[in-house]
Amino acid sequence: MKFISTRGTAPALSFDDVLLSGLASDGGLYVPEVWPTLPEGSLKSFKNMRYEEAAFKIMRPFCAGVIADEDLFHIIETAYSTFSSDSPAPLRDLGDGLWLMELYHGPTLAFKDVAMQFLGGMFDYILSKRGEQVTIIGATSGDTGSAAIEAVRGKDAIDIFMLHPKGRVSEVQRRQMSTVLDDNIHNIALEGTFDDCQSMVKAMFNDTAFRARHPLSAVNSINWARIMAQIVYYITSAAQLGAPENPVSFCVPTGNFGNVFAGYAAKQMGVPVNQFLVASNSNDILTRFFNSGVMEMQGVEATTSPSMDIQISSNFERLLFELSGRDGERVAGLMNEFVETGRYEIGKDELDEALSLFSGARYDDDQVKAEIHRHYVTHHNETGNLIDPHTAVAMAAAREHRQDTSTPMVVLSTAHPAKFGDTVKSATGVSPELPEHLADLFEREERYETLPNEIRDVEAYIDTMTNKHSDVA
Repeated sequence: MKFISTRGTAPALSFDDVLLSGLASDGGLYVPEVWPTLPEGSLKSFKNMRYEEAAFKIMRPFCAGVIADEDLFHIIETAYSTFSSDSPAPLRDLGDGLWLMELYHGPTLAFKDVAMQFLGGMFDYILSKRGEQVTIIGATSGDTGSAAIEAVRGKDAIDIFMLHPKGRVSEVQRRQMSTVLDDNIHNIALEGTFDDCQSMVKAMFNDTAFRARHPLSAVNSINWARIMAQIVYYITSAAQLGAPENPVSFCVPTGNFGNVFAGYAAKQMGVPVNQFLVASNSNDILTRFFNSGVMEMQGVEATTSPSMDIQISSNFERLLFELSGRDGERVAGLMNEFVETGRYEIGKDELDEALSLFSGARYDDDQVKAEIHRHYVTHHNETGNLIDPHTAVAMAAAREHRQDTSTPMVVLSTAHPAKFGDTVKSATGVSPELPEHLADLFEREERYETLPNEIRDVEAYIDTMTNKHSDVA
C-alpha cells in the first residue's frame, strides 16, 4: 500500500517511509492512497476475538509487504502486554444505550498508550532493519508526551524531544515526562500554548537546514501509524455492539481531531457508524466549525481538561482532504489561508457532507465539574465511578446531543481520573489514587529545560543535546 499527502505534491510513500517521515515534504499529512475494506464477514468475527488478533488483522493491510506477518504480530503482542487490563479497550455498559470505552489502562494512563506502545515497537523494528537513527520531535498538550517517552525510553537509535506548554499541563502529566531520566529523553517546557508547541514542531520539520542535520520523525498524530493503531478499537467495539447488522455511534473528546479521525477511517473500512459526536471544552474551534463551516482561531483558554486546550486541530486536514474529494491543491490553499488569516471556510456541499456524520458540542469547566459529580453519584457503587475531565466533556455531550437513542453510543474515556486528581476531588470529594507503578511519582527527580517560544533557541538546544548523546553513545 502507498500513502499520499493531503496537499497533493509530495511523493507517495510506503508504510515504513511514512512511519519515519511523519509529516509529508509538502507540509501535508499522509493518508492511504486507497482505503482498504474489511473482508466480508470479518467485522462480525471480531466480536469475540482477542484484541491483539483483531489488531493484527485490521492493521495488516496498511503495512503488508513491509513488515513480515510474524513480526507485526510480535510487535502488537509486546505492545499490549504492558496494559493492566485484559483488553486495551474494555467496554462498560452505563445503561440507556451508553457505553464507556476505557482507554487508560496502559503504562501512562491515557488513550495515547494504545497507539504509542505499538509505535515504539514499530520504530525499533524499522530502524533496526535499516540500521538507522532518528530524532523524534513532538508536541504535547499533556498525554502524548508521556506515552511517547515511555514507548521509546532507553532506545539507542532514537533521541526524543518533547515540547509541552509551560504551566499548562497537570502536575501528574508533567512529572510523567520529566521524571524519565534516560539519556535519549529530552523534555522542553515551551513558554507558550500547545498550539505554539505544535507550530514549532511543524516549523522545524519545514526547516530544510535543520532537517539536513537531523533525521526527523514524529510521534504526534500527524504520524499515520498513530491513527492506524487507533482504528482498531473503533472496529472491535462496533463488533461487540452488534455490527455490521446494527450501527453504532461514538462520542469523542478531542482537540486535535486525531482520535475521532481514526473512527472515520474505521467507517471508511466498512463499520456502520451513525454519528461521530465531537466533544470540546471551552476551546471550541471544532464545535464552531460544525455549526458554521468556518474554521477560525481564537485565543486558547486554560481549562481543567488541558489535553484539549487547542485551537489548531492538525488532524482535521485529513478530513478536509476527504470532504474536498481528495483535492490536494484545494486543501493546500485552505491551509495556507489558515496560516495567513487564522480562518477558512468550506463550501455548503462539503459542510453538508460533514454534518451527515459529525456534530459538535461544547462544555465549560463548571459543566465538566458538574458532570464528574453526576457520574460519581449515579455510579457510586460501581467500579469506575470516577471519570477524568476529558471523559466528562464527552459524557455530557453523549447524554445531551445523541441523535438516535436506539443506536448504542460509545463514549471514549481517554484518561485515568488520577491524572487530574485535583479536579476530580473538587467535584466529588474523592482523591483518585495513582496505580502502584506510579505511586511514588511525586518523589521522583525531575529534569526538563524551559525555553522561549523562539525556533532558534529550540533548534540550538536540540543540536547540543543530540551531539552530547552521540558522544556518549
